[in-house]
Amino acid sequence: MFGALSGLFSSDMAIDLGTANTLIYIKGKGIVLNEPSVVAYHFKDGRKRVLAVGEDAKLMLGRTPESIQAIRPLRDGVIADFDVAEEMIKHFIRKATRRSGWAKPKILVCVPHGATSVERRAIRESVIAAGARKAGLISEPIAAAIGSGMPIADPTGNMIVDIGGGTTEVAVLSLGDVVYAKSVRVGGDRMDEAIINYLRRQHNLLVGDSTAEKIKMEIGTARMPDDGRGARMEVRGRDLLNGVPKEMEISQAQIAEALSETVQMIVEGVMQALEQTPPDLAADIVDRGVMLTGGGALLGDLDLALREQTGLAITVAEESLNCVALGTGKSLEFETQLAHVIDFGN
Repeated sequence: MFGALSGLFSSDMAIDLGTANTLIYIKGKGIVLNEPSVVAYHFKDGRKRVLAVGEDAKLMLGRTPESIQAIRPLRDGVIADFDVAEEMIKHFIRKATRRSGWAKPKILVCVPHGATSVERRAIRESVIAAGARKAGLISEPIAAAIGSGMPIADPTGNMIVDIGGGTTEVAVLSLGDVVYAKSVRVGGDRMDEAIINYLRRQHNLLVGDSTAEKIKMEIGTARMPDDGRGARMEVRGRDLLNGVPKEMEISQAQIAEALSETVQMIVEGVMQALEQTPPDLAADIVDRGVMLTGGGALLGDLDLALREQTGLAITVAEESLNCVALGTGKSLEFETQLAHVIDFGN
């Protein structure tokens, strides 16, 4: 009885350290935190002093004075600013546990499959410096597949496409491990950039990251609407010709055009994976289809666009936004059974 209780209130945790959002899963409790991976800091006397983290810092993006910077310390799924990332992880751990005096937790973090040994070491060191007793790493596509409920332990081929903020992980799994995996450095952030570049190039309209993200979420689509126009929305930005604020209407068809290159990169990643997959596993994938996870999987009609171009059945996971965090958390719960895919650096 007491053993069960101690497991239930364990402070051990799993972290989905994403380019766009960080999610924390506490063993026995599930997901307890989901906040933007953004830090705002004041630079003074050669030192960075953190002012805000998460939701509060995201509100400052693109709106800070010279003395304050709001940044995402992760880029393409890996740490770009070591010091700021460490402060962000510390803040999120404190917020997730909501109490002081807990024993240092064991922390499991997911990493892009294509992360280099240097990038993996940077993530591990940041997590240890943030207060972990022990830091383990698990490949993102494995975590996503576990979180989506795919039967990855079976001797059959399963394909997962996890579209995050910084990377798209395409992987074929069988017998609980990766048979083939590729990290395509394209994701939700690249979609936002594509929208910004399209509006600047085609309409001389400059919009910020938050506006581009809103456009993507409201009318973003991976394929041209059937009527050639689709839904519309009003967008405000700055007119690049005369420097004054400007408002204009944009259509879903325009956003489909803006995102076409990004979507094509995801399609190519899937096609390359199929080409590299052993024939028997490829046959399984034809039977079972492909699972989409991650925030990017929610882009309008992305499943249809992939189905049209690959000929495969495409399914969007039920909790696509949370799959990686849930899978990393389940890996912590079943650490013994999944020891072969968890790297504690021993």
